[in-house]
Amino acid sequence: MGDEFLIAALVYVIACLGLVLYLQKQSSKLKTKVNALTVLVKESDRQREAVKRELHELRSGTIGVGRRVVELEKKLSKQFDMLEEASQQDPQAKLYSRAVKMVGLGAGIEELMQECELPKAEAELILRLHRR
Repeated sequence: MGDEFLIAALVYVIACLGLVLYLQKQSSKLKTKVNALTVLVKESDRQREAVKRELHELRSGTIGVGRRVVELEKKLSKQFDMLEEASQQDPQAKLYSRAVKMVGLGAGIEELMQECELPKAEAELILRLHRR
């Protein structure tokens, strides 16, 4: 019985050594995978930071452009008001505005000359410019 016990113990020790070697090999593979994943995570973090910086720059630029657009809209509105005011004060401009409206309604050269008191050349010009 001593020999059988010794053989069983030897088989058990060999099996344990095999298991230890197998686990070391698996541990080595896992360490390699963990290292590879660590590299990927670091690269992803670097790329995320780069995208974050670019997004911040785009936001800043967009805000600046938005402010500029608002400023230009205000200036344009002011210019439009000034133009409208000037056209109301100039009687000649009123005649031209009326002539343009008449052309839109289908008036001819003779009608423009009579109603708006325009020379024939001006009536022809307005008619050519504003006829649809």
